Amino acid sequence: MIDQLPESTDKTLAFKLSGKLHDEDYKKFVPLIDAAVTKGGKIRLLAQFHDFHGWDLHALWDDIKFSTTHCLAIERIALVGEKKWEAWMSKVCKPFTMAKIKYFDAAEIAAAWAWINEP
Repeated sequence: MIDQLPESTDKTLAFKLSGKLHDEDYKKFVPLIDAAVTKGGKIRLLAQFHDFHGWDLHALWDDIKFSTTHCLAIERIALVGEKKWEAWMSKVCKPFTMAKIKYFDAAEIAAAWAWINEP
């Protein structure tokens, strides 16, 4: 499931990702990103993983498509997670985007927000 967090702004969108992601999640998530980009240009993303179990096959394809089609629209991505493989994921994502990507442990959520909102 992908839920938009209330702390989101026009330029910084924040989402909580939990459970296993499916195609339906991307059908709701991608239009929110597209609308923000259309409205104001480059955006920043904060993705907070909580009890995250990855993607089903269709959602994994959706994620790859999203990364390649939005690689220039996102300038920073803060990944906030609970597991070592989520930290590793931040390194795997780097070749698929022009965005600066940084991983934060769940206890460092305030630091993630500070970094994503830096000028």
